[in-house]
Amino acid sequence: MKKFSGRGIPTKETPFEVAETSDVIVTMLPSSSNVLEVYTGPNGLLHGGNALRPWLLIDSSTVDPQTSRRLSATISNCVLKEKKGCRDTPVMLDAPVSGGVPGAEAGSLTFMVGGLEEAYLAARPLFLSMGKNTIYCGGAGNGVAAKICNNLAMAVSMLGVSEAFALGQSLGITAHTLTRIFNSSSARCWSSDSYNPVPGVMEGVPSSRDYDGGFSSNLMAKDLKLAAASAEDVGLKCPLTSQAQKIYMELCKKGHERKDFSSVFRHYYSGEDEL
Repeated sequence: MKKFSGRGIPTKETPFEVAETSDVIVTMLPSSSNVLEVYTGPNGLLHGGNALRPWLLIDSSTVDPQTSRRLSATISNCVLKEKKGCRDTPVMLDAPVSGGVPGAEAGSLTFMVGGLEEAYLAARPLFLSMGKNTIYCGGAGNGVAAKICNNLAMAVSMLGVSEAFALGQSLGITAHTLTRIFNSSSARCWSSDSYNPVPGVMEGVPSSRDYDGGFSSNLMAKDLKLAAASAEDVGLKCPLTSQAQKIYMELCKKGHERKDFSSVFRHYYSGEDEL
């Protein structure tokens, strides 16, 4: 906090103090338990009871949809201390992002937003001040549901591409050659043309810097756990989700939890660098 206050940025000691002085609040936290603590815990944003000052609360955490929906319902049952326009009750939007640290630094994040559409439209200028894309996903919890599905597809894609590169190397085909083939044929995807996992093939991606930075393997394992739990809740068979979760959990247990999730190429498939 001293780092921010030293730059003249106002700071508060507790979430409740933030709520007492804010009209709009944006949170981004690592887990469902952290979100619940910040919102409903001692000195949390809702500590003051049913009367709130902020009319809009935006949570950009990647959590399970059930937690987001329950929290949204709790907030909708509160009242505003001061009426904001035609609103006399606060509203919550779940708005996780895609783009990671590079997207945040470049202001190019994509927001996936769930909640009341009128609140989304009112908040859209705020989202566009932090990113370049906003997509309305429907009711409460749909933003985080979309993020979970996005990261599931991203994980499975990365595993497929990494497996294919490792097999190709074992069969005597370089990753450089396979990359050219993938990116000019039906196998082309983000994991091959924008986030290649093979060191030496692409500059400016985590594989070019020993898999430092980017989206860590422990965060991917967490998101796959959320996807698996969501699939179980709705009774959907998702074998690729389960297998991907096992692979990333194993990667973390081996001590690579802080490395980018594309490090699965090196640390799970034992793929070779091409420098």
